[in-house]
Amino acid sequence: MRKLKLQVQMSMDGFISGINGEMDWLTFDWSEDLKGYVRQLTEEVDTILLGRKLAEGFIPHWTASLQSPEPEEGAEVFVHTPKVVFTKSLLTSEWNNTVLARGELVDEIFALKEREGKDMIVYGGGKFVSSLFKEHLIDELHLFINPVVLGKGLPIFQSVTSKQNYELVDVKRFECGIVVMCYQSKK
Repeated sequence: MRKLKLQVQMSMDGFISGINGEMDWLTFDWSEDLKGYVRQLTEEVDTILLGRKLAEGFIPHWTASLQSPEPEEGAEVFVHTPKVVFTKSLLTSEWNNTVLARGELVDEIFALKEREGKDMIVYGGGKFVSSLFKEHLIDELHLFINPVVLGKGLPIFQSVTSKQNYELVDVKRFECGIVVMCYQSKK
């Protein structure tokens, strides 16, 4: 069975954005060692899962980057990797290489996990990731802890209603100041 992995950037106090969606606190100047970690993680997946709200920014951003004279690192992977967008409001996908998942979240995720292929990854979308946590659907966490405390903001664990146990697999400190903690679910 395929795993669902989460890669998400967070503040030290557990927020993935500021209270109004601010992202100006993120460490954008990643060191080469962190870029290598992300490349390795990306090689292990063949499907990207996104909530509709994140997809509306993520997909056009990476598509435009790939079409620019100097694409950002990773643009080719993010554009060419098949994507599944979870939505209740969209009827058709306006994006290339993207399908919509409109059914019940748990059913859709289990059907994707049963398919042949590499693992899947989700990059965020606060409400979407929170829903995945609520249903205990994420198998592996890659928490990118940025060296900042926000005080308040958007958490991703707010929908969890019962205890979930994880096993620490690895902790890595990167030159740019980000620490990545990797956990696996102990379902």
